[in-house]
Amino acid sequence: MLLIGLSDIPDGTEPSHMHYALDENFFRGYEWWLMKEAKKRNPNIILMGLPWSFPGWIGKGFNWPYVNLQLTAYYIMTWIVGAKHYHDLDIDYIGIWNERSFDINYIKVLRRMLNYQGLDRVKIIASDNLWEPISASMLLDSELLKVIDVIGAHYPGTHTVKDAKLTKKKLWSSEDFSTLNSDVGAGCLGRILNQNYVNGYMTATIAWNLVASYYEQLPYGRCGLMTAQEPWSGHYVVESPIWVSAHTTQFTQPGWYYLKTVGHLEKGGSYVALTDGLGNLTIIVETMSHKQSACIRPFLPYFNVSRQFATFVLKGSFSEIPELQVWYTKLGKPSERYLFKQLDSLWLLDSSSTFTLELQEDEIFTLTTLTVGSKGSYPLPPKSEPFPQIYEDDFDVDYPFFSEAPNFADQTGVFEYFTNIEDPGEHRFTLRQVLNQRPITWAADAYNTISIIGDYKWSNLTVRCDVYIETPEKGGVFIAGRVNKGGILIRSARGIFFWIFANGTYRVTGDLAGWVIYALGRVDVTAKKWYTLTLIIKGRLSSGMLNGKTVWKNIPVSFPKNGWAAIGTHSFEFAQFDNFHVEATR
Repeated sequence: MLLIGLSDIPDGTEPSHMHYALDENFFRGYEWWLMKEAKKRNPNIILMGLPWSFPGWIGKGFNWPYVNLQLTAYYIMTWIVGAKHYHDLDIDYIGIWNERSFDINYIKVLRRMLNYQGLDRVKIIASDNLWEPISASMLLDSELLKVIDVIGAHYPGTHTVKDAKLTKKKLWSSEDFSTLNSDVGAGCLGRILNQNYVNGYMTATIAWNLVASYYEQLPYGRCGLMTAQEPWSGHYVVESPIWVSAHTTQFTQPGWYYLKTVGHLEKGGSYVALTDGLGNLTIIVETMSHKQSACIRPFLPYFNVSRQFATFVLKGSFSEIPELQVWYTKLGKPSERYLFKQLDSLWLLDSSSTFTLELQEDEIFTLTTLTVGSKGSYPLPPKSEPFPQIYEDDFDVDYPFFSEAPNFADQTGVFEYFTNIEDPGEHRFTLRQVLNQRPITWAADAYNTISIIGDYKWSNLTVRCDVYIETPEKGGVFIAGRVNKGGILIRSARGIFFWIFANGTYRVTGDLAGWVIYALGRVDVTAKKWYTLTLIIKGRLSSGMLNGKTVWKNIPVSFPKNGWAAIGTHSFEFAQFDNFHVEATR
């Protein structure tokens, strides 16, 4: 599932294809690349889009995407059309607004606009929140019932509601998991992959998120199926949730369907069976214990799992199956732990199509007619390394592969590579904050823009950056150190922030919001000129320089003790940054 939006999502921002009303750019961000790479590996993979936020221009001054229904539908439609035109990607499903209000008339307008553009094949999923009130609304409105193809709920706890079942629509857990990718996270995923259908008739479970490729100290650190959070070293970890998901995903495909013979095991756990309708069969059995499978949400009532024997009998056309491949996972103690191990296959011709499994707690078995299963292999990852203590970037990239600079993590706003045609000299290639209007937000975004970088453990550091304010009088920019929060918590981020403004003033604050003021005064600064800012933090003291001259010195800073470096702007305004340099010690 891909996210459309440019305000804060849990661990940072995503660039939009339309920052402004007349702007269309289908090469921003990493999602296009990610979708194409996914299709290379599995051409049958389903592609979905879900807006978490919307550009501010859609709201016409309101933090609301339903002011002009046609305009919002047009914005979504252009993203789908652009995916096909520029990347040959067919978007299969589109959502409404992540975990926020839906508008019945908007859903109908979106369906009509998609059909008018020849996108009848694109299905609508709603409302990516709770089962209600969308299910009841569909039962009361025949047109709404017709235009929604899937009801998607987030973190349903494996259960659905009566109204959702009465709609006769596909039911999905359209966001789930988001749990630390330890063995407990793996157990969470193993349990819900089965029980979302056993308990709630959900035929899809979408794990958020795919790969934890963001700074670990952000709010949902390591809540991906695998971890790749060190682009500077190349280190990655294929975590246990990857292998737990393989028990289902390697032996089914979109289009397979569940058999009615699914349920709970007598002494805890569950089993499901799926077929492609062509004679193939996959059975998945899990016995996750309570302590080994608690997800981050919702609350999991206590249950007990104990050793047991489970006997399965294949009937009908499945009684002719001669052999089942067996794959096995055991979570828990390292001495007993196995991840996606192939066991000897089961021969059924001499057993009257009957077999019995001995089941301990925290196990997963997949039994399947498919012989395509493979644990695969991958090179030994590079050694884990901390972020370089000396790091610099001059942003001199003429034709960037991605729109964003490496290692910078935008938390509010969007910072993109920029070719400055007004300056053919040293600052021809810069990093530019490109949003000039606060988005329609999903979370409690800051009113400033900010991009973080570095090692959260940094304490003593020097940050230096060339800055260029584009907005006269009201414009402002900052560099910062020891920034201690990001993601959905960015609004309350503390740190040491050194600001300059186009009106000829400076400030030193202890927070992004600007409530904690350490110093302020006047400096020779105006818009449309380049300046070099330097921030020095050592122990409990901090100092700042403008163009190499000291502006403030030895201001006491007792909190926070450590954090990231950062750049940003006073408001949603155009501004440029160049020749970024940080030198740090922990």
